[in-house]
Amino acid sequence: MSRPYALVLHGGAGARRSRSYEAEIAHMAEVATRARDRLAAGASALDVVCEVVVGLEDSGLYVAGCGASPNLAGAFELDASIMTGPERRAGAVAALQGFRNPILCARAVMERTPHVMLAGEGAALFAADQGLEPIADEAAWYTKAGAGEDNHPPGTLSHGTVGCVALDTAGRLAAATSTAGVFGKMAGRVGDTPIPAAGTWADGHVAVSGTGQGEYFIRTAACAQVSWRVASGQSLDEAARAALGEIEAMGGNGGLIGVDREGNITHPFNSQGMKRAWVTREGEVGVDVFGI
Repeated sequence: MSRPYALVLHGGAGARRSRSYEAEIAHMAEVATRARDRLAAGASALDVVCEVVVGLEDSGLYVAGCGASPNLAGAFELDASIMTGPERRAGAVAALQGFRNPILCARAVMERTPHVMLAGEGAALFAADQGLEPIADEAAWYTKAGAGEDNHPPGTLSHGTVGCVALDTAGRLAAATSTAGVFGKMAGRVGDTPIPAAGTWADGHVAVSGTGQGEYFIRTAACAQVSWRVASGQSLDEAARAALGEIEAMGGNGGLIGVDREGNITHPFNSQGMKRAWVTREGEVGVDVFGI
């Protein structure tokens, strides 16, 4: 008897009812279906979450990859992280400029260095050394998809992120997250996305990815907190909602996606909406933005 597999992906918790997400819904359904087929064929959770996030980065539909929004200085500084359990290997990049897929750089940090995070110029030098694809023309590459979430004044922490969590048929869990950060951010600002425990987490219990106002996710260790709660006896859904409740009590908003080692999934949010798709352990694909 084969073991269950499951997956959840998100395209950010910054969705607003004032606009249509038909393109994102169709794209997420396609990506989730392809990921389901990969997991069913025996692909590793690590490979699948990386492939999913690359697809989300390259689509231009979300505030990550070529859909990134610039900071106040007009520069595109991107963050990403990836983590796999139960060994808790992790890799991350922060404030990376000039390269197409931050998640691939984060994975290279995990697999080819003794470090967990590289930032700024060091991350860019490493990406070049690893032969990762540079951006030849930023004006042509970046689609500024983030503008589609409506304009927000600097300092309001309006946000957008992409991420994916998966359980594979070997029982392995993995999580990956990528972002351009909050809209109108200060140059050099780093949020939760590249920080294991805050924006991404995977261990022997769960895999979790966050999206929202990263400062609050950092202050609550939101993604790792879900695992700690599961280890103490809460269900995955109870744990995710409790962690999100702490963020809300502090005045923050966003969402979490998670999967546990039994194939249970969760994707709660406290913003207007969260772009997301999932694959249940029965192999059923779902997609939604505003429904709970």
